[in-house]
Amino acid sequence: MAHIYHFAILFLFCFISPSLSTPRKLTALVKEQPLVLKYHNGVLLKGNVTVNLVWYGKFTPIQRSIIVDFIHSLNTNRAPQPSASSWWKTTEKYHGGSSNLLVRTQLIRENYPLGKSLKTSHLKALAKKLTVITPASSITVVLTAKDVAVDGFCMSRCGTHGSTLPGSGSARGTYVWVGNSETQCPGQCAWPFHQPIYGPQTPPLVAPNGDVGVDGMIINLATLLANTVTNPFNNGYFQGPATAPLEAVSACTGMFGSGSYPGYPGSVLVDKVSGASYNAHGANGRKYLLPAMWDPQTSTCKTLV
Repeated sequence: MAHIYHFAILFLFCFISPSLSTPRKLTALVKEQPLVLKYHNGVLLKGNVTVNLVWYGKFTPIQRSIIVDFIHSLNTNRAPQPSASSWWKTTEKYHGGSSNLLVRTQLIRENYPLGKSLKTSHLKALAKKLTVITPASSITVVLTAKDVAVDGFCMSRCGTHGSTLPGSGSARGTYVWVGNSETQCPGQCAWPFHQPIYGPQTPPLVAPNGDVGVDGMIINLATLLANTVTNPFNNGYFQGPATAPLEAVSACTGMFGSGSYPGYPGSVLVDKVSGASYNAHGANGRKYLLPAMWDPQTSTCKTLV
């Protein structure tokens, strides 16, 4: 079963007067329901988790380094606060302790061997190429370039996570797919670095690494990695139906800083030189904008700033 992550802009604006422009007034109109992700007693990915990367299509060396640095950032304690590693530490509060992501193998497929229009079956096939050579605790991440179309991309999803059945001599593995939305649907899958498709057309934030498509991929990758380690086989932490669950980060869609509400990402940090928006420091001096994550101890969506 694959879990679809759809970065949607909520339609709350259709029912709110334009004059109500402050977070306090907006939240006063809606009685918040408690958000509780139930643990369904399944296996979670804990301890050392191998991460393999499949680069499908053309990515520049800089684009690849931004994403690899992000994964390294989740387990480094050297970055200033607020940091990507402090964001990831929230996953420790889910049953079983910490998950340490370790990049192992990278497979580059720049020549589009399966074409430029992929189905979910193609994503699983790409993931399984590396799953068969890794231990049980592994995630294979398939990253598709901006000129690659994937079934449902932009229409119903910005990424997916799921599991693959074991092959001969291999364990059951998990996979994540994230696409670069720069030319296909940045207003949906790269928000808030692009004006949204729906809602108020407020100016977009400046991407912290200067690449709207890849910085948008970071948001979706962060979401799906957290969702994977806390609900890898459809019996971990989630709320709602197992076929369309709210998971660790997808339960907190659109929240990046304090005071956020639908269409407004919240108050985040701004680089004084570049004007870029971010909320997390990472490895090698990188900065990232990471979404809120549900905190099991407080039953709330937790942001870094």
